[in-house]
Amino acid sequence: MSPDAAIAELSSLTERIDELSTRLLIEGVQALATEDFLPLAQAAREQQNEPLALACDALADSLKSPRKKSARAQLHTRVSHGLEHLRTLLDNPPAPASKQPAAPRAAISPAAEPASLAADEDLIREFITESGEHLVNIEGQMLILESNAGDGESIETLNAVFRAFHTIKGLAGFLEFGSIQALAHEVETLLDLARNGKLLVTPAVVDVVLESTDVMRRELASIELRLAGKTPPPSGVDEALLQRIRDVSEGEPETALPLALEIEPSLKSVDLAPAQPSPAQPSPAQPLLNPLSATAVSSAPAALPEPAVPKPAQPAPAAARPAEAAKPADSASVRIDTGKLDQLMDMVGEMVIAQTLIGHSPALATVTDARLLSDLTQLARITADVQRITTGMRMVPIGLQFQKTARVIRDLSRRAGKQIVFETSGEDTEVDKTIAEEISDPLLHMVRNSIDHGIETPAERIALGKDPTAHIRLAAYHQSGQIVISISDDGRGLNREKILAKAIERGLVQPGANLTDSEVFLLIFEAGFSTAEKVTDISGRGVGMDVVRRHVQALRGRIDIQSKQGVGTTFFLKLPLTLAIIEGLVIVVGDQRYIAPIFSVKEMFRPTADMLSTVQGVSEMVMVRGGLLPIIRLHRRFNKQPRTTVLTEGTLIVAEAEGHQFCLFVDDLVGKQEVVIKSLGQRFAHVVGIAGCAILGDGRVGLILDMHGIFKGKI
Repeated sequence: MSPDAAIAELSSLTERIDELSTRLLIEGVQALATEDFLPLAQAAREQQNEPLALACDALADSLKSPRKKSARAQLHTRVSHGLEHLRTLLDNPPAPASKQPAAPRAAISPAAEPASLAADEDLIREFITESGEHLVNIEGQMLILESNAGDGESIETLNAVFRAFHTIKGLAGFLEFGSIQALAHEVETLLDLARNGKLLVTPAVVDVVLESTDVMRRELASIELRLAGKTPPPSGVDEALLQRIRDVSEGEPETALPLALEIEPSLKSVDLAPAQPSPAQPSPAQPLLNPLSATAVSSAPAALPEPAVPKPAQPAPAAARPAEAAKPADSASVRIDTGKLDQLMDMVGEMVIAQTLIGHSPALATVTDARLLSDLTQLARITADVQRITTGMRMVPIGLQFQKTARVIRDLSRRAGKQIVFETSGEDTEVDKTIAEEISDPLLHMVRNSIDHGIETPAERIALGKDPTAHIRLAAYHQSGQIVISISDDGRGLNREKILAKAIERGLVQPGANLTDSEVFLLIFEAGFSTAEKVTDISGRGVGMDVVRRHVQALRGRIDIQSKQGVGTTFFLKLPLTLAIIEGLVIVVGDQRYIAPIFSVKEMFRPTADMLSTVQGVSEMVMVRGGLLPIIRLHRRFNKQPRTTVLTEGTLIVAEAEGHQFCLFVDDLVGKQEVVIKSLGQRFAHVVGIAGCAILGDGRVGLILDMHGIFKGKI
């Protein structure tokens, strides 16, 4: 391009940006569209001004989805800043790029720090949130691509991953985060070759893309640390990582990933067979930043081997459809800080309490005004609807946690040298956001334990007459007002005798104790308990399952286990739908009201004298359905004066805690009530047996019982 032509083009770009700024000022952000910035990006590329082109792409992407009025102010600020940034880039164009391959990367320096736009904290936080969502979708799409490569929808999956990295690159360039922009640029180049048919999607390609997402997450975490005024760790984007991506881009693997077999539409699964690297593939032993990504993976199917051949088979992968991997964000949605949702939930809880107090007021008994009574009924109905809607605002699908688990199983199965097909169902099941986040660690520890101890090696499974490919299945569903998450495998199953012997050795169980299978299996959740013969880098120290129990208890849930040796094991995590509201049984001891969580209550009855007995004249027991259960007197536990101390004059509540059943002796029952949970504060946080409090319909405060604490601290 001649100097005169370049000057004319530059003048044209400047005029176009001025025109857009004028429209933004006069007509507002709704007057601008994606199509206004695409010609600018094309013209910038013709002038070899890649930073300007990326900034135009980022502005175009921000205008793609329709926004609600409540989000227009934020978008207006973003576009206004963006147009100013475009002028800066026009005034300071980059030096002409060299013909050497490293030149584009030199222009996007990983060491670059955010400059002008870094002052806009809101834009940066929005970038962190959006990029995090893109990385989650990328990870899910890549796992599906690994299983489905070769089918008709793989191209669309590749395009979706490419677009996500392209958006991250544009936003990072817009905000001048050089390390993220450099990394996204290299991965984008790799994916562009794959989607244009110039590079086969091999396990090495999948591994390096997933590794890049891990590094990018750490870069986003570093940005958050800088925003908080803290010193971040050194950047993980170095020349070694970028060169590794280039090496994969330039490689020519001999085989691509195979066609996937069709499966039942209701069951989505990702094949996680161990790697069978081809000679031409890059070595998977390269140093990686994430230890969970330490091996390459292949999902190539092959005929199952003869039983006499111990060599592991390559199973035919069952594949999920790309559209099911991660649903795109609703274009009509708006982001709200979770702190505001928590505050709204608290206020709605106060409104429910106030409405309940009005509904139980003795003054209403004398009211005869039909209009007033009708209005109060309408108020109660509206209050219930507001409570239901507000609770629903905090509900999120559990599928995101399942997707994270898929990545973990993929990596660990290769480290353990085992063939695993991961299956999921019920990903759309919704649960409180806090519960969804807190359940992540328990799921991680349980699948680690399953892979390391539960699943046999392919050779062992063949010797046992099993399919060399094992299955791990996660499912979620609602049951009796709770969410149930099941984690099952078709491995060895739990060895009752081995667990019991270890428990006796550690003094957890007395020799000769008559325990049910459920009670024996629950012993594996004791701190430090492990029957592993050796400790591996995956599990074996007896720590993980204790973490599972503590997390589930903190969420007011419980764990059930079903297992058959040689067949497999299923864990059931039973959790409340929300942590803000609890359905409880209101009970009376003396002049105090207590609330027993309904999910811990099995039955209530008034005993007769022939049902009662004592052990060594001390421990009180009651015969319930052919079994003896210990009796805990609640008035002794909390040092209250009861109305009666005679067991046959009070009520026994059969409760359950961690698989153990016992009877709670109380004076009387008031009834069932749904209450809003209130914290007792730090001062009473360590009171054993109390989980919180609630304001009852008559205005009195009722203490919510922690059945686990009651049983462990029984008197």
